[in-house]
Amino acid sequence: MRIDLNCDMGESFGVYTLGHDEAAMPYVTSINVACGFHASDPSNILKTIKKAKQYNLAIGAHPSFPDLVGFGRRALAASKDEIYADVVYQIGALIGMCKSEGLTLQHVKAHGALYNMAEKDINVAAAIAEAIRRVDPTLYMVCSCGSVMVQAAQAAGVKYVEEAFADRAYTKDGTLVPRRQSGAVIHNTQEVADRVLNLIKTGNVKAIDGSEVVLKAQTICVHGDTPGAVDMIKEIRAKLIQEGITVSPFGK
Repeated sequence: MRIDLNCDMGESFGVYTLGHDEAAMPYVTSINVACGFHASDPSNILKTIKKAKQYNLAIGAHPSFPDLVGFGRRALAASKDEIYADVVYQIGALIGMCKSEGLTLQHVKAHGALYNMAEKDINVAAAIAEAIRRVDPTLYMVCSCGSVMVQAAQAAGVKYVEEAFADRAYTKDGTLVPRRQSGAVIHNTQEVADRVLNLIKTGNVKAIDGSEVVLKAQTICVHGDTPGAVDMIKEIRAKLIQEGITVSPFGK
């Protein structure tokens, strides 16, 4: 059995630091680097890529709506063409940054409200998939398990992987519980690690209402900016290795 652990990184901005990037890097296999639209700036992007190179991590672009103040978590009334152009721009930025360090990009994973909209709106998902295809069709599109993002990737002919979240609660429909709702984020380290192990072994996760949801994930998203995040990632990885599960980038 094999799984990828991905983590959002490079979200610091100017002199402001967010997340525990370097502390988390030894325990993940792929990272999603903010492209400057919801967080980060050129210096922080390059700094993150250089650190990722040291740890031999696979790198992905993490495009979002242009929403620095709201950290990309506010849904914008953008057209399909606008979303396409924004994603093309952000992928291009990360490809250039990686190339400057002799690296290549592995994937594209939408951030925040853009990701949440793409889960349910085929037009948003299609705009992201088409942007990937037109910029570099060898890139993977990271899709929420069983969502219309998968349909969009298939229609565009781009490679994709399905993703589940380690510390986020799910509804009975297999979508993420909104962050504003109580219980949306699970903070108990042992509970999260056991949940991830069960998900990988069985393809199921318990929803917030107690029902079972099928999630066939090839990558698990762990967060590096929540309280106790690094300890949680360490525990997840240790438990997976203990159970004989290989932890490696999905693109290899």
